[in-house]
Amino acid sequence: MKKFFAKENFILSTFDKKQRVQSLITSILIIIFFIFSSLTFFNMLYSFSDVLGSIVCGSMDVALKDLLRMLPLYFSFFMSLWTLLLLQSLRKNLSEERRWKRVFRKAIVILCLALANIIFVIIMRIAGRYISLTEGSPSPFYPLDSILYSLLYVLIGVGVIIYIKRFKEKLPYVAPLRPITATKNKGIRFLYCFGIVIWMLVALFGLEGSFLTMVIYDFRHEYVFYGIATIFAYIISPILLLCWEFYFNELKEEKRKEFLLPVSIVAVAFSTLFVALYFVSLGTNLDAPSNAGFGMFPVTFAASINIFTLIVVFVPLIVSIIALVRGIITKVKK
Repeated sequence: MKKFFAKENFILSTFDKKQRVQSLITSILIIIFFIFSSLTFFNMLYSFSDVLGSIVCGSMDVALKDLLRMLPLYFSFFMSLWTLLLLQSLRKNLSEERRWKRVFRKAIVILCLALANIIFVIIMRIAGRYISLTEGSPSPFYPLDSILYSLLYVLIGVGVIIYIKRFKEKLPYVAPLRPITATKNKGIRFLYCFGIVIWMLVALFGLEGSFLTMVIYDFRHEYVFYGIATIFAYIISPILLLCWEFYFNELKEEKRKEFLLPVSIVAVAFSTLFVALYFVSLGTNLDAPSNAGFGMFPVTFAASINIFTLIVVFVPLIVSIIALVRGIITKVKK
């Protein structure tokens, strides 16, 4: 076990003090905005489930009205998500030039989203679609809170742009460049990026879903086993993503190749265990998803086949199996 966590295995061991501080600050910010993204993603999906419900019932006018009223929730999610992606671009890229180009573009997107959200809320208030700036639903201060949230991202966008234009040379971000997708094959690179995005979205949903299960779920009734299994099913994706980001990707290149197989075996084992636990719990009470889960996670349990539940449950296992196959191929080539 010690050899997997030896200090010399990690890129951090080659950092000077300034680089280590930068890496620590960036890592903390990534975790903070991951939590923000999780909260806003869940709120957006919860709102969108009402829109889908109105569409299914044939009430397109109600669906459009709900969509417009809750649009600031959608803006909030994408602002948080793009900030998370900006931090990732700052931390890892193939070249210095590519890093700053990507960071600048993402800062522009964040700024545009934040300003668009503020303008949208003001227009809706002037048009009378919002009775006041503190209507009280879905939060006590909605939609005023969305304006305040947007102002935070205006500051982030402007701050990043000013840093790049004026202080990049004076206060350089000196963390070493680390490749994410060095392959020149555009098809493979697209599939890789697409897979990472799906995994991240599931992890975002899983973090908030596991938290809400612990807080809201009534563990006193007959669905207690299903509730516990649901917590594990939801939390495994953010845990694996955390390990992938802050452990595996922090290893030196030669250590990543060496540790890929054993790490992926452990990931497959845990993922299989949690998938099995979920389906065993489901087998004890087939009504559990609709009766116990629908009230908390309507978008997850909105269909009789529970397709969103299956996505949440199986994505960690699929990711782990892909890593295992890569580990086996790397071992064979070696």
